[in-house]
Amino acid sequence: MNVTVQAVIVSQATSVMFIRIPHPSRSMRVTVIGAGSMGHGIAQVSAAAGHDVTLNDVDQERVQAGLDSIEGNLTEGVERGKVSEDERTATLENVDGSADFQAAVEGSDFVIEAVPEDIELKKDVLTDAEEFIDETAVIGSNTSSLSVTELASALNSSNRVIGVHFFNPPHIMSLVEVIVAEQTDERTEQITVDYVENIGKNPVVVRDTAGFSSSRLGLVLGLEAMRMVETGVASVTDIDTSMREGYNHPMGPLKLTDVIGLDVRLDIAEYLTDELGERFRPPQILRRKVRAGNLGKKSGEGFYIWEDCEAVRPAKEDR
Repeated sequence: MNVTVQAVIVSQATSVMFIRIPHPSRSMRVTVIGAGSMGHGIAQVSAAAGHDVTLNDVDQERVQAGLDSIEGNLTEGVERGKVSEDERTATLENVDGSADFQAAVEGSDFVIEAVPEDIELKKDVLTDAEEFIDETAVIGSNTSSLSVTELASALNSSNRVIGVHFFNPPHIMSLVEVIVAEQTDERTEQITVDYVENIGKNPVVVRDTAGFSSSRLGLVLGLEAMRMVETGVASVTDIDTSMREGYNHPMGPLKLTDVIGLDVRLDIAEYLTDELGERFRPPQILRRKVRAGNLGKKSGEGFYIWEDCEAVRPAKEDR
């Protein structure tokens, strides 16, 4: 692996030491923990940029499902003329999978967890990773709203923890929020920004506050759209059409909610209600749909009915 030697300040103390830092513009060993929709997407874009990537999950079946999804994404990209055959082959050669957690993270330069939005689960994953990785490795959390500062506090070397909020699907969406925790040092921030740019994404650096920037703004719009449906102001399709054609949004807030997952949006709304107040309190229509198991695209029904990964019509009650 290519490395560069660089002087960095390793803490807020005055001491300076020389350490070996992987050059973010060259090949790093990247481990992605969690092979779901976000995890396998992050693994794909990292492998496409030439990094040596290992995808990890709790069992080999889930790991293989993630690898199969990567291959499917790339095959679709070739069919659409977005990816060349050589790019597809190179990306697949750069990524492998393992259900062995220790083997997956040992020797990694950059570990990114992409497990569900449960703060205790994320703490457990990150502290387990810290046990096996080198002291120079960066530890990233793909969280859309949870406190990175709180996550970092669970680790001994909290200065190398940072948030890397990818958007769904990672192989399509260009934005990545880089969330700087209270403990994050400058070295970790710079390596992360360089990594995000290297994989062809656009980093925006934000301070660690509840909901960061994108989740707060996006959720406010989504929750208000739900309240409008709930009170009969307008239909699902008309609300989404208004935002697409009136404000040039690529996707309406209700369809976006289906893509993200209604359960995910409910969890984020409840968290932000506790952190920031009543304006984020989830409406009953959201609670009702989640209780019914109507979670959006992944369950086949949310605010829309989904068939073959396409929204074909609004759900009956919301027309």
